[in-house]
Amino acid sequence: MNSESNTTIEFTKMHGAGNDYVFIDGRNLNLNWSSLSVSISDRHFGVGSDGLIVALQSEDADIKMQMYNLDGSEGKMCGNGIRCFVSFGVKIGLLAKDSDTYLVETASGILEVTPIWEHAQMVAASVNMGQPRFRSSDVPFKLKGYDTLQDHYLEIEEQHFAISALSMGNPHAVTVLETPINDFDLAHIGPIIEKHSIFPEQVNFEIINILSRDLIDLKVWERGSGQTLACGTGACAAAVIAIKKGLVNNKVTVKLPGGDLEIHWEPGSDVYMKGPIATTFEGKYRLN
Repeated sequence: MNSESNTTIEFTKMHGAGNDYVFIDGRNLNLNWSSLSVSISDRHFGVGSDGLIVALQSEDADIKMQMYNLDGSEGKMCGNGIRCFVSFGVKIGLLAKDSDTYLVETASGILEVTPIWEHAQMVAASVNMGQPRFRSSDVPFKLKGYDTLQDHYLEIEEQHFAISALSMGNPHAVTVLETPINDFDLAHIGPIIEKHSIFPEQVNFEIINILSRDLIDLKVWERGSGQTLACGTGACAAAVIAIKKGLVNNKVTVKLPGGDLEIHWEPGSDVYMKGPIATTFEGKYRLN
């Protein structure tokens, strides 16, 4: 495709629990996806989203998902995005509508997605997110003498945070707060921890309150995107740490500003995430 200013591409905007993305069928397009993510994600001059997700053919799975954050950086995985992605894949004919499960190739591996249908519409999905990884080389983090981080104290502007680090296909740092998360200045502290020197690939930062054995309250600062209404891998990371610490049951609801996600994890096994799918609108975008 040429890059003339009057060239337009079709897109679908979708969200999972408020975590919104622009979805594009990239099979016949040769574009700078990183640059496009920056422009199309802009909420004033573009479509407006937390990033861009591109559908491509896969040689190893049913479909390939390529995702970019709103700053143009490429992401390895997106828990909310992958649920919407399978619905988009059916819409564009890359996935068969009558399949019980779909295998999606991502930058962090192949994941299995099980669709949930109501009145011939895919309204939700369950995703096998794989096993959480805690080793320094897997997250990754760099801290001399440490191979894992659980309740490791970071000092940020004379405040101390007990950080637990893990990978859910992308890096996360989780802290459990006794004070309400709504009183926490995430917009200020989030980017400092995101770019902390111990995280060479930067990190997603989650703050949580334990509301009961079955309910976690979560806010997240996503690397490359900032504060979002939901983060699927972040919800998984928060639930895993809370379960690992014995604070909640193995099946727990994670309450986010944009909606709820259900997370199930038995230590030593894969993490399962269930959440909603919604289409906001479709349109055409003129390339600049």
